Amino acid sequence: MSDEDQTIVETRFLKLIKRGRWEFVQRANSTGVVCLFPLTEDYRVILVEQFRPPVNAPVIEFPAGLAGDIKGQEEEAFKTAAARELIEETGYEAQTMIPLGSTVSSAGLTDEAVEFFLALDLKKVASGGGDESENITVHAVPFQEIEPWLQAAQERGCLLDARVYAGLYFLSKHIPENR
Repeated sequence: MSDEDQTIVETRFLKLIKRGRWEFVQRANSTGVVCLFPLTEDYRVILVEQFRPPVNAPVIEFPAGLAGDIKGQEEEAFKTAAARELIEETGYEAQTMIPLGSTVSSAGLTDEAVEFFLALDLKKVASGGGDESENITVHAVPFQEIEPWLQAAQERGCLLDARVYAGLYFLSKHIPENR
């Protein structure tokens, strides 16, 4: 926050900030967002589905979450947060985590940046489904079937998070041509 920023309202999770003539949202009580693009050894894409109240619909997403949002772990590294979120949401642990860089999520609405990670060599170590505040369904979709699967999800009323397309681009680089 710069010296000229004014907090208009602050809740437990969000702040509405005014900077000059611009108003935008910041996350409170976290240091950033992580998003993982997980791929199993048999080329299944791991996606999650959960109901999102702002859009009043279930959303198909890659596993993601906040870094630094746990009391006592405010300085949590993005890679550590990514590993934690992957297990928590999907039940998978990645033996290989490759940082891919970051992107802004909605530059006209928020200053939030998302750190991307490729998650490979997965092992199922837990049930997944999220923490006590979440109700997450985990999907393991063969890469070659992802387009019709996403279409079917939309037809049953799901929305697609835009990061799905970014993730599929990065994952496509790890799929042999004959798969």
